[in-house]
Amino acid sequence: MSQTSAFGASAADQPLASLAIERRDPGARDVSIDILYCGVCHSDLHFVRGEWGQQDWPIVPGHEIIGRVTAVGDEVEGFAVGDLAGVGCMVDSCRTCSACAEDLEQFCESGSTLTYGGVEKETGRVTQGGYSNAIVVDQDFCLHVSADVDLAATAPLLCAGITTYSPLRHWNAGEGSRVGVVGLGGLGHMAVKLAKAMGAEVTVFTTSPAKDADARALGADDVVISTDPARMKAARGTLDLIIDSVAAPHDLNPYLAALDRGGAMVLLGVPPAPHPSPAVHNFVRGRRSLSGSLIGGIAETQEMLDFCAEHGVTADVEMISMDQIDAAYDRMLTGDVKFRFVIDLESMPTAA
Repeated sequence: MSQTSAFGASAADQPLASLAIERRDPGARDVSIDILYCGVCHSDLHFVRGEWGQQDWPIVPGHEIIGRVTAVGDEVEGFAVGDLAGVGCMVDSCRTCSACAEDLEQFCESGSTLTYGGVEKETGRVTQGGYSNAIVVDQDFCLHVSADVDLAATAPLLCAGITTYSPLRHWNAGEGSRVGVVGLGGLGHMAVKLAKAMGAEVTVFTTSPAKDADARALGADDVVISTDPARMKAARGTLDLIIDSVAAPHDLNPYLAALDRGGAMVLLGVPPAPHPSPAVHNFVRGRRSLSGSLIGGIAETQEMLDFCAEHGVTADVEMISMDQIDAAYDRMLTGDVKFRFVIDLESMPTAA
């Protein structure tokens, strides 16, 4: 074991603070990474504030990790010291179930091992995330990162990017397809960028007229203010796919009505309370469907990173230092970020 400096929460009602954590010694198949940047996800906030149930404290969040390889085990193939590497939301899975066999580790029937708040198979210890100086990960859960990209702006792709890329790919977004995006936050802005890069026509739904210019700057072809009944009526039956990124309960009916025959609406946000139940007629009239999606498997995440590098897709980010994290959480709750915070790990204080 070796110690590394980190920032984490000791309890749900405590601010994040500097602490020392232990990382396992690299095994034969492990990759050691010095972390350069880590994106800040809403999941981080939910975890450290105990909003998703009791946790084993302390919790060091962070699962949008970009860094440089400092050591590799004897059996590692494809990574070498000095390479850039990424780590997303998972660091292990059972690798034997039907989901894992199909490169869908996020749906592992035994439960994938989360980058933080999980249990490390090698040690039995709680996994700790990317608000730290270093991490050790099995090679099968490391991602290759191009040297030609903006590393800080690429970090959020490890969660926000793959979370939106996966349903766009699964529902065949591309040339000639019409994609709606509900919400223009960390997930929504990535959905717009990715759908446009795939060749789709993109419509953004937002409650805020002030976001019209932002949506169009990101590539949206149209913006619908969802509180305007006339605009919502005009949008009926115009879309093939809707990506709903909003993590708060809301009425799904107007968006389902915006789908054309055979269209699908995919929920990505995880609200603290259920959405109101949508009306059956919005499904049976037009054979529409409502579904959900969860990040993506490792192979698809690598595909996404390669696609983004090829098409110049990155997140719009605001850089922060480690001691600004609690203020960043408070700002996230009010939507005061365009569109993802990223921590520069050079700012990490040395833990006592």
